Amino acid sequence: MTGTGSADTRLVLLRGNSASGKSTLARSIRAARPRGIAVVGQDQLRRDVLHVNEKPGNLTIGYLDLSARYALDHGLHVIMEGILYADIYAAMLTQLVGDHRGITRCYRFQLDFDETVRRHATKPQAAEYGPDTMRDWWREHDPLPGVTEHPIGAEATLAETTARIVRDCGWETSPI
Repeated sequence: MTGTGSADTRLVLLRGNSASGKSTLARSIRAARPRGIAVVGQDQLRRDVLHVNEKPGNLTIGYLDLSARYALDHGLHVIMEGILYADIYAAMLTQLVGDHRGITRCYRFQLDFDETVRRHATKPQAAEYGPDTMRDWWREHDPLPGVTEHPIGAEATLAETTARIVRDCGWETSPI
């Protein structure tokens, strides 16, 4: 692929297990910078828009890539968030990260299973699935080859993590 975005665009990748806080963090970052940020969510595109299963080669891979590139190429910043298993999404993600012309920051939630179950219990859709299903999805380690992902631990508050990413992206002093 060719380069995408510009020197002024930001690409933020948020990965982690189910219920770790990816969507909440994406909304918090966007609220801190309310205009000019597209949130590209794996769950929304895979489950709600395409309604496809999570497996190698699924349509979500290309749709996430296309959505992020479209937004970046039109001057928007992008936060892509999801479980985004490395064995399914790595090729697309590493290509996107490599092609992005602006600042790119990648993060991975590093929470133990009990913490994700605790966080899941606070979600509105907590009754839709429980710990047994979450255990099936669970991956203790799922590194993205060739990409440096900064860890987000259980001790980090939402406010602290939001401020960290805003700072890491240089958004504290730059206009949208």
